[in-house]
Amino acid sequence: MARVLIIGSLEAELGQAARIAVARGARLSVAEGAAAGLAKLRADGSDLVLCDVTHDVGWLISCLAEERIACPVIACGRPNDAEAAVRAIRAGAKEFLPLPPDAELIAAMLQTVAGEAEKPIVKDPSMVTLLERASQIARADASVLITGESGTGKEVLARHMHAASRRANGPFVALNCAALPEALLESELFGHEKGAFSGAIAARKGKFEQANGGTLLLDEIGEMDPRLQAKILRAIQEREIDRLGGTSPIRVDVRILAATHRDLQVEVAKGRFREDLYFRLAVVRLRIPALRERPADILPLAGYFAERYAQANGLPKRPLSPEAEAMLLRHPWSGNVRELENAIHRAVLLATGSTIALDAIELMEPASMPATPVPAVVAETISPPLPDPIVPGLAPKATPARAVTPLVGRRMEEVERELILETLSHCLGNRTRAAEMLGISIRTLRNKLHEYRAAGVPVPPIPGQMPASAAVD
Repeated sequence: MARVLIIGSLEAELGQAARIAVARGARLSVAEGAAAGLAKLRADGSDLVLCDVTHDVGWLISCLAEERIACPVIACGRPNDAEAAVRAIRAGAKEFLPLPPDAELIAAMLQTVAGEAEKPIVKDPSMVTLLERASQIARADASVLITGESGTGKEVLARHMHAASRRANGPFVALNCAALPEALLESELFGHEKGAFSGAIAARKGKFEQANGGTLLLDEIGEMDPRLQAKILRAIQEREIDRLGGTSPIRVDVRILAATHRDLQVEVAKGRFREDLYFRLAVVRLRIPALRERPADILPLAGYFAERYAQANGLPKRPLSPEAEAMLLRHPWSGNVRELENAIHRAVLLATGSTIALDAIELMEPASMPATPVPAVVAETISPPLPDPIVPGLAPKATPARAVTPLVGRRMEEVERELILETLSHCLGNRTRAAEMLGISIRTLRNKLHEYRAAGVPVPPIPGQMPASAAVD
């Protein structure tokens, strides 16, 4: 269930947006102004903010940045509020929601921040076994480590386990540990007291406190700095956390689920991940198999995405042609379910006949396949998270690779830059996938992209973002 904060009056169109969000299962809170909204975010957090452009959206976003609060802000206004919309987007708002609101647009936003609510779609025997095991352990409070390649649906499995647990009526809070720099990540996890750092003008609850009585998913935990790993270990062992700048511990009652695409046993052996934390997290291990390991799921998932995106875009529902189905079954799916979802989304938009034919499906050239691991414990989950954009749209096509040029005589930094940018284009701008293919951390990749952008080098935008907003990684 997504937590949505609405900033503005509910007497007009924004009230209609609130009713749609509640009807779609959102947990709603309301603030009359930006200052009151900021206070609510400090106290309770939120997954999404809808802010009327009649309020100072730019001020709110700058305060969130200063206080290290990571929460997407959507600016809302009537179509004739064009200047206010542009100001809000330039200030850092993720999107502009025209009022009166479109129900499907709000549904897409909620799906993005809250993940799929439906039960995972599975047909392959390995997936059936996985869900049976996940349901078996869901009612326990033991920590669970979910592993699998990027795009296999680790968060979807985590949400499924939360829904089947005794904590289902409590909050489900997810945090991507690879998406934030260390200082911001620490504040997001543990919160802070007033005066803890420059910009901390009031106390604020972190994810541990926001998830109290429920479940906390630490996604991509393999990217976490060792110093923060020690604090996570203490939180699990002692069931208490320390806010930044705090003087006394705070008790928390949270079930921890962790997810990673890395082999944490290898990371432990290399000294990059704490062994004691690994054993605390991996009380139960669930490995989600890659999509190529569970071919019986490909067509059911493709049919599901085709129906969903036809409905989201107001297009007729079309089945896949037999030739298109055969192509999907042959493809190796290096990007797993996320790649399949993007491919079907494009196909739904490009299809013209009574079926989704072969010519509507554009597939990426297969990357080198990682070796298929021996099944670790169980199998995988389905329905992946929505693509990066908050409002679904046509994913950018991969940029054709440039002709290979000689390496001799070229500077190392030039070759490295070309490799990074080519890989990012190949991954349709997906930073996490590109970092995985390059064998570097997401933090290193972002630092490189900031250097290139500062030097005036064009950088592929994040999927779904306008080029003007691509400067924010």
